[in-house]
Amino acid sequence: MDLEIWRSSGDDQFWLNSYQQLLAIMFAVEEINMNPNVLGNMTLGLQVYKTCNVPHYEVQGALHLLSESNMAIPNYRCHGQQNFTAVLGSTFSTNSIMLANILGVLRYPQISGASSISLLSNRIMFPSFVRTVPSDKEQSKGLVKLILHFGWTWVGLLAVDNDYGLQGIQPIREEIIKAGACVAFTEYIHLTHPDHNAPHIVKVIKESPAKVVIIFSTDIDLVPIMSEMLKHQIKGKIFVSNSGWSMTNMFSAGSFTQLLSGSIGLFINNRVIPGFSDYLNEVHPSVKDSWINLYWEKLFNCMFLYQKNTTSHLDPAVTECAGAESIDSIKNSFIYTNSLTFLHGYYAAVHVVAKALEGLKNCKVRQGTVSVMSCKDILNFKPWQLLHYIRNVRVTLSSGSDIYFDEYGAIPAIYDIVNWQLTQEGTLRLVKVGSYDTVGSSGQFLNVNSSQLSWTMGKKETPRSVCSESCPPGTRKAAIRGQPVCCFECVPCLQGDISNQTDSINCLKCPWDQWPNLQRTECVQKPIEYLHYEEPLGAALAGTSLLSSAIPVIILSIFIYSKDTPIVKANNYSLSCLLLVSLSLCFLCSLVFIGYPEPENCLLRQAAFGLVFVLCISCILAKTMMVVFAFMATRPGSTLRRWTTPQVSYMIISACFLLQFLLCVTWLSLAPPFPKYNTQTKPGLIIVECNEGSPIAFWTMLGYLFLLATISFIVAFQARRLPDTFNEAQFITFSMLAFLSVWVSFIPASLSAQGKYTVAMEIFAILASSWALLICMFLPKCFIIVFRPDMNSREHLMRRDRDQSNSRRI
Repeated sequence: MDLEIWRSSGDDQFWLNSYQQLLAIMFAVEEINMNPNVLGNMTLGLQVYKTCNVPHYEVQGALHLLSESNMAIPNYRCHGQQNFTAVLGSTFSTNSIMLANILGVLRYPQISGASSISLLSNRIMFPSFVRTVPSDKEQSKGLVKLILHFGWTWVGLLAVDNDYGLQGIQPIREEIIKAGACVAFTEYIHLTHPDHNAPHIVKVIKESPAKVVIIFSTDIDLVPIMSEMLKHQIKGKIFVSNSGWSMTNMFSAGSFTQLLSGSIGLFINNRVIPGFSDYLNEVHPSVKDSWINLYWEKLFNCMFLYQKNTTSHLDPAVTECAGAESIDSIKNSFIYTNSLTFLHGYYAAVHVVAKALEGLKNCKVRQGTVSVMSCKDILNFKPWQLLHYIRNVRVTLSSGSDIYFDEYGAIPAIYDIVNWQLTQEGTLRLVKVGSYDTVGSSGQFLNVNSSQLSWTMGKKETPRSVCSESCPPGTRKAAIRGQPVCCFECVPCLQGDISNQTDSINCLKCPWDQWPNLQRTECVQKPIEYLHYEEPLGAALAGTSLLSSAIPVIILSIFIYSKDTPIVKANNYSLSCLLLVSLSLCFLCSLVFIGYPEPENCLLRQAAFGLVFVLCISCILAKTMMVVFAFMATRPGSTLRRWTTPQVSYMIISACFLLQFLLCVTWLSLAPPFPKYNTQTKPGLIIVECNEGSPIAFWTMLGYLFLLATISFIVAFQARRLPDTFNEAQFITFSMLAFLSVWVSFIPASLSAQGKYTVAMEIFAILASSWALLICMFLPKCFIIVFRPDMNSREHLMRRDRDQSNSRRI
């Protein structure tokens, strides 16, 4: 049996990786043939086609394989007795697509050790294609997870302009947008004229604020771009590489080191092939101008003597190759270790074919379940009959790798994360800093050891690549018109809202009883505000109320002590005592407005205020009416004498008080006041206040007080010029005028005040109006009783009355 292989090795250039891939395949074939437990006494062979990675050479090789004649004759095969089992190739995805279109027609098994383009996973288009590398679809997801892990949301994309680059970069773009990150630019390397568009690409990279560029390319196609970057001295950029160039040795030394230091990328998790180093040690140059000689020069960075005068482009300072160099001396070198990492896929592909052939050889027919035609002779089978075993193969290699294919013909995706780090010697070394495993049982696909990372010029701090800096807590992101979602401005949260995370899209509203702190990062309990005794304002008002309530009591004691004096008798002693008691209650009722608004306080405060003030005003009204009745009863023939009795004044007081009482009872029964939390007046406070229940009832009660006070004022004003013996009407006029002035001023003041100051304003109005009544009604009388007792006599009052009568007659 022969294993058909074609590799890329040009006549003018020698590629170290390509030749080592051929050596790995040869090593695998020898390893299988030397193992008696694999294929028994059968020998696995190989045939190599040199295609130079030129597409039409690849097609020509496929047709030669299918016909084995000097001319490629489609659908005609000139093979002898040898069975051709499978094709290994091609390295490049674009070429593999062309081969798969041809080989898939006949279901000829095709196994690639490097073609990773996701399009090849299409089982309908490419039914006979499998590969020992993961699909680029998983690699694209891994690259996006990698940049998101470092917080890079503003990145540029660069890809080679072929199937490999286009189908590799498009899933990356989609995943970036899906994850909420943004693409700063997307550029493509033109393969036909890479030198022509390289300046444009480098200019875009240099001028873009994006610090991170994902490059999906092969190392060969990337050379013109990297060379142009050196000319423009690109600095401060982080390049994220795909597996196509992440482990290349093309840029490991020289001027590229400063450019690529700090780069990071994914590479297929390939293990070292056991025994391959010893196999390479057995390869020695022997034939002039042979591939082995070229390989030797590349591997050991030396030159054979015969080439010094014929190859002008080689450095004359390069040492002479002795031909006896040992692999052990360069096992730790960059060029050697990195070149071996590309070989595992080809090594595994050979073992897959061998395992599939072994499965075909050991096939056993089970009667009743499998037909006789299910098993084929190992020496006489069709390629598509082996394809079944290849798709279902599972082989454990000596390297420890477990190779099997998924439903799309690719192996599970396991990648190493490699970091290009600058050494003290000025060269680059690749360090494994993590992994991306899509089949791990832990569920943690991406794992990065940040302590081992080294960025540009050896910096340890992770660089940032964002269009807009993160919005701190207390702000939210606001989109900028015409810009991608990653370009935004930070807007402070509105009043009452918070954001407790970085880059919040929306602010959260605090609960009704909480309010944002100064930074608007968390909700804190709102302060509760009400007029309480512990604060200076509440204590002052409470103290004033208590002291003020004692003044009417003192005056009442004076009146009781002097109740037989003419001035007390002339001013209706009983009504004066009742008025003093009601004034004392007016002062004390203001205490109900101070303190936490309990339900009982809210229920009683306005009712108590209305009732005691009605009692006070009705006493004044009764005194005014009694003054008028008494004066009119002195006229000859007057019938009003019966209205001057004390019972009439009590009836007036009772009627006025009863009407207010009924109003308050109706109010408290239908819409009683209740405590409430006011969060609207002052958003940052909870104002505990009493809701009046029915504003109409409250203002009706207050309006009734105004009505009684106005009537008293009008009647007293009309009676102000009565004889001096009954001149209390003058004091009533002044007292009512002061009372009305206070409460008329209270209305606009209370509407403009907020919170506890509204309550304080009402208490102040109660105290001021009560003091106005007390001073105007009783201060002149007390002054005469206490300081001028000579004026408190019947003779003095009658003499004053005669003098005033004479003056009126004159």
